[in-house]
Amino acid sequence: MKITFLGAAKTVTGSCYFIETSSCKMLVDCGMFQGSSKEETLNEEDFPFNPSELNYVLLTHAHIDHSGRIPKLYVDGFKGEIIATKATKELCEIMLPDSGYIQESEAEWKNRKRQRAGKPPVKPLYTYKDAVDCLKLFRSVKYDEMRNLTEDIRVRFRDAGHILGSSIIELWIREKGSEIKVVFSGDLGNKNIPILRDPTIIEDADYLVIESTYGNKVHGKSKDRVEDFVNIINETIDRGGNVVIPSFAVGRTQEVIYDLNKKREKYDARYDKFFNAPVYVDSPLATSATEVFRRNLDCYDEEAREYIENGDNPLDFPGLRFTKTPEESKALNEKKESMVIISASGMCDAGRIKHHLKHNLWRSESTILFVGYQAEGTLGRRLLDGAKTVKIFGEEISVNARIEMLEGLSGHADKEGLMSWLQGFKKKPEKVFIVHGEENVMADFSEAVKENLGVETVIPERGQSFVIGARGAMDEAEKLIPDVSFKRLAVIDILETLKEEFDFLSDEIINDLKQDKEDEEVDKLRARLKKLESEILDVLKQMG
Repeated sequence: MKITFLGAAKTVTGSCYFIETSSCKMLVDCGMFQGSSKEETLNEEDFPFNPSELNYVLLTHAHIDHSGRIPKLYVDGFKGEIIATKATKELCEIMLPDSGYIQESEAEWKNRKRQRAGKPPVKPLYTYKDAVDCLKLFRSVKYDEMRNLTEDIRVRFRDAGHILGSSIIELWIREKGSEIKVVFSGDLGNKNIPILRDPTIIEDADYLVIESTYGNKVHGKSKDRVEDFVNIINETIDRGGNVVIPSFAVGRTQEVIYDLNKKREKYDARYDKFFNAPVYVDSPLATSATEVFRRNLDCYDEEAREYIENGDNPLDFPGLRFTKTPEESKALNEKKESMVIISASGMCDAGRIKHHLKHNLWRSESTILFVGYQAEGTLGRRLLDGAKTVKIFGEEISVNARIEMLEGLSGHADKEGLMSWLQGFKKKPEKVFIVHGEENVMADFSEAVKENLGVETVIPERGQSFVIGARGAMDEAEKLIPDVSFKRLAVIDILETLKEEFDFLSDEIINDLKQDKEDEEVDKLRARLKKLESEILDVLKQMG
């Protein structure tokens, strides 16, 4: 068989692995790239294969960076089966149409600008209807159930403990008289994560494809996480501010609600302020996803089941409120009382969260509390990296609010969790392919795997293929993705860097000009800037 790494290769988003055997072609995941303009541009590229020839998509979980390009795959001709757990299927039924709506809205916004510039309109990546139509291809499978795809290919989905319905995929492929087993970790959850079971231990594999999001970091301890969470909220309420939690609508939001409910059970005087402040979930998608959580109790761990058996709803508590309409969302920013606002998107690049950031970032009494991974190039990452000002809806906003990150609430296993899961293999993989991580993190994690497990590791490039079989893995020299794609992305990367540099230098020069300067110095600066402006305009005209 041959496996080609088309996404989450030396980056965190866009998970997609193309598998070819003598009798079958399939994908494991078909995710959307998120983050910088360079990353997001990848979503527009044609698939480097014929989608109509694909037989299956095996989907590890519903997060958009793993499922978000499935509607495009459908539009481009895919008519095979999408196999996922029941909970993943139900979450995709709300997440993919929501993504389609976002694609249409973004295209509409771009086209208004293009129309004013006399340029032809662009099409959305896919529409709401495309996303709804692709749902008919989904087929549900139960955890731990062996399923035959062909006479020579078997698959089994195991619990990954990352979000509701998330899976580790075990794939057995028989070719030329011998069988090999390839395991895809998907996104692995933390141990003792709220609601969900711990990731299933896999005992054997010939080859392993493993995520590495937090492959060189260790999360805080669970007890510290809970205490820190309450302390941050109480301190913010004392200052008269709001706690704004950018949260992924599926997974983190429900886990935060669950944690808040547990704190109510262990109520003491320290939580007076906390429980007197309303908690708003301001995301229509999160509201729908919470209903899916309530319908899939079979995915819950023992603790969550015990709550239910005792008549408690672990996803509800007094003071929890769900907003439904845009008007209700806007009204939150007009209230004088302190509150906790949980809102999507988790990386702050779309949705209602941007409005709440606009109204709270400049307030020194408010807190922005991150509970999930922030990809490079996103607004959330810029805030965590210490940005002093950010642009939201074209307006420059000063960052005066307290910025905090509670990695212990992350749905991804840290370095210790990943290594612990790897050590569960009784038969160690012959080769471990490391994906879904930033380059420096992957390099560190790769060294840790080699040192602790004594197995060979590979950090694949995007488009790199490997022929794997009973005799080992061989790198294919020819890449499916043409060099012109990488050259185009390199240009976009340069433009992104220039944009950041211009923003920084602009602030520096403006501050400098506020000081006393000789007219001659100002004239020289103006002449140099005019020359630079002319050169940039020449480049843009040639591009147009």
